[in-house]
Amino acid sequence: MEFFKEFGKIRYEGRNAKTPFAFRFYNPDEKIAGKTMREQLRFAMAYWHTMCAEGTDMFGVGTIDKSFDSANPMEIAKNKAYAAFELMEKLDIDYFCFHDRDIAPEGRTLAESNERLDEITELIGALMRKSGKKLLWGTANCFGNKRYMHGAGTAPNADVFAFAAAQIKKTIEITVKLGGEGYVFWGGREGYETLLNTDMALEQDNMARLMRMAVDYARSIGFKGDFYIEPKPKEPTKHQYDFDTATVLAFLRKYGLQNDFKMNIEANHATLAGHTFQHELRVARENGVFGSIDANQGDMLLGWDTDQYPTNVYETALCMYEVLKAGGFTHGGLNFDAKTRRGSNTPEDIALSFIAGMDAFALGLRIADKMISDGRIDDFVQERYSSYNSGIGKRIVDGDISIHELEKYALFLGDVTTNKSGRQEYLENIINEIMFGGKL
Repeated sequence: MEFFKEFGKIRYEGRNAKTPFAFRFYNPDEKIAGKTMREQLRFAMAYWHTMCAEGTDMFGVGTIDKSFDSANPMEIAKNKAYAAFELMEKLDIDYFCFHDRDIAPEGRTLAESNERLDEITELIGALMRKSGKKLLWGTANCFGNKRYMHGAGTAPNADVFAFAAAQIKKTIEITVKLGGEGYVFWGGREGYETLLNTDMALEQDNMARLMRMAVDYARSIGFKGDFYIEPKPKEPTKHQYDFDTATVLAFLRKYGLQNDFKMNIEANHATLAGHTFQHELRVARENGVFGSIDANQGDMLLGWDTDQYPTNVYETALCMYEVLKAGGFTHGGLNFDAKTRRGSNTPEDIALSFIAGMDAFALGLRIADKMISDGRIDDFVQERYSSYNSGIGKRIVDGDISIHELEKYALFLGDVTTNKSGRQEYLENIINEIMFGGKL
């Protein structure tokens, strides 16, 4: 059965393509910075938004039917799997990501839920072997069910903690079975609304205990991929324990988990935390925890996670600049944690949204490579900090000077009034020149 009859295989046709159902900038076999675009970008489909989200919001019901010609929950799940692999084939996407409850409906008991997962996992495994598609990462939905209303790993109820641990254990098992390259902890409800009813210390201790148990178990059954934490501010809990990359780093270091985890950075989460997308990627890169990316963008006029398909080429360029500077992806990739707008409610809109996002990141990759090969930005930064390459600056960097010696040096200087210009506007114009000054 064909579920997406409205369009065929999407191919690269260049910027002069005559149809909207074509890539204008994403040429998967073209080499950029030593690798093909396919290898550099490692696109993935987010199962939850693409196969499950029906356009609901807090004010309205769904606007697109994702039942895929069935009314039985398990038949719907099977048809979603067939539809997912059809869509990935038509879009030439190599990877997918899922929550456990995306791929199989939750049962009345944990045992029934696990049985359903086993059945669907067998089908997905067969589809993977037939198509060559791969699992980028898996994760457990420990936030949707009402049992998680006060958190999962940070729940005040020990039974809820135990249920979450069991659910995570099972999801790790199916991730390993399907050859997943990563496992993500997304703390959707790991936070608090008021300190009046919260034991913050116990909640954070328990979250660390859960992560340690999960890591140790996964390694014991042969998982060789990366573990990720996805920083997430504000939503749905207004005080999240995983607010941003710096907050997560402090948490990991406190509990001795810093060698076990990398970051899965989401663009919309970065802006909700009051940062730029590039900032969060830079913090992760400079601290050796860059891992994977959830590719989307938010609406700066709205205060929640809108998960829009990424079309802002400035953001994709600065993102891919950080990715290339980090040496590229290892086990991670660009997962489209994005959904069509509520009013974009046709199968064609799903394809057009992916095309827009994939082309935007292809442009971003091309621009980022030119930014690096151009060299002016890197040269400017190097020159700006050149005083640390010799003399007193080098002694500071080498740790070969005391505060008393620095005082003596400063007294000899008198007043310091000569600071070079940061030339922010000049550097921003270089990016415009690279983006628009010639053929990409």
